[in-house]
Amino acid sequence: MSIFRKKSISEMLAQSNNKGLNRSLGAFDLTLLGIGAIIGTGIFVLTGVVAAEHAGPALILSFIISGLACAFAAFCYAEFASTVPIAGSVYTYTYATLGEVFAFLIGWDLMLEYLLATSAVATGWSAYFQSLIAGFGLHLPVELATAPGAGKGGWINLPAVIIILLITTLLSRGIRESARVNNIMVFIKLAVIILFIVAGVGYVKPDNWTPFMPFGFEGIVAGAATVFFAYIGFDAVATAAEEVKRPQRDLPLGIIWSLTICTALYIVVSLILTGMVPYNKLNVADPVSFALHYVGQDSIAGLVSVGAITGITTVLLVMLFGQVRISYAMSRDGLLPPILSKVHPLFKTPFKNTWLTGFIAAGIAGFIDLTTLAHLVNMGTLSAFALIAVAVIVLRKTHPNLERAFKAPFVPVLPILTVLFCLYLMISLPSITWISFVIWIAIGLIVYFFYARTRSKLN
Repeated sequence: MSIFRKKSISEMLAQSNNKGLNRSLGAFDLTLLGIGAIIGTGIFVLTGVVAAEHAGPALILSFIISGLACAFAAFCYAEFASTVPIAGSVYTYTYATLGEVFAFLIGWDLMLEYLLATSAVATGWSAYFQSLIAGFGLHLPVELATAPGAGKGGWINLPAVIIILLITTLLSRGIRESARVNNIMVFIKLAVIILFIVAGVGYVKPDNWTPFMPFGFEGIVAGAATVFFAYIGFDAVATAAEEVKRPQRDLPLGIIWSLTICTALYIVVSLILTGMVPYNKLNVADPVSFALHYVGQDSIAGLVSVGAITGITTVLLVMLFGQVRISYAMSRDGLLPPILSKVHPLFKTPFKNTWLTGFIAAGIAGFIDLTTLAHLVNMGTLSAFALIAVAVIVLRKTHPNLERAFKAPFVPVLPILTVLFCLYLMISLPSITWISFVIWIAIGLIVYFFYARTRSKLN
């Protein structure tokens, strides 16, 4: 059937070589791009909420479980990214292995994931920013401080809108410039996290780790499904494939190194955080700063707030970047309008696509309360991880002689474990998330059959 038609890998590689994206990134840039995406809201916001509501001091186990699921998926990503270094990440890999309809749906799914992640993270950025300026006695009018649906009398979340438009401006100007800014902010973010670890370790009280599992193992799994949001982003490294100098070598290094560094930092921070403050007091928007205030380190807490804003900014940059590169790849294949794949002759970026995406993300962040939709981001990521694991098995069977710069170990056992881990975490998500996910996929099917299928380049 035509809906299961596949793209030839050789044609994909030829197509990527003929396009105008600028190849300027190396393994170091990719690692920092991954760290920029992973360390942000997860470490500065989610740690406290998950400890207080789900896992308690066993938060460390929630991060380990999520980290394992990501580690398994990372090996699958690394094999694909080095073998088929094309923009579009899982969308592209699925097109080559499982067929067009599955590729469109996972691309459709990822577009929502990245878009909502951008808007949700911008909302978190706004909260930290307002907290920071409040320390200087500055306060935004309530009408400009929150979205109308948040129930606080707001008209628009203006800081969230402004930061997304600033990031859009940067991304539209070029990947090299964006990477430089990201690298600087990542170093600031890492310095602040190390500062927290050094300042906080002396205030750890082992008594705060008791009881270790106050909500039982179910709480740990529910916590793992929630903190999974903290890990999304390393897959965004794969979306940069056509802007990497040596993709076969650098993409696997960037994916695996960024995930390894971030997992280690998450484990150490969660251990120190729950050791400094009783877990039931951590249900706050800024748990890392709160913990330092709690032990009397007010000056360091102020520095951590600045680092948190910097850290969340890098997540915004990479989420918006990933969304644009996926819609760019889908447009280039004819599955979305052609305007989304036009490359600016000077900046070598999908300029119009970047601005369109930026305006939509800013509108969502400014006017819609994202509490209910936030879990959809996790659902989208878990779906993508499960699908890429299946795709690795299929590619090994259909293209056994394809040159692979990196090979995932223990295939098919490792991909099967990836699918099982992801399904287990997906089951732990709220039922409203499943309903919303099914509705979005149904809309995607309508778009595919009434628009994309007939306009596909393979048609």
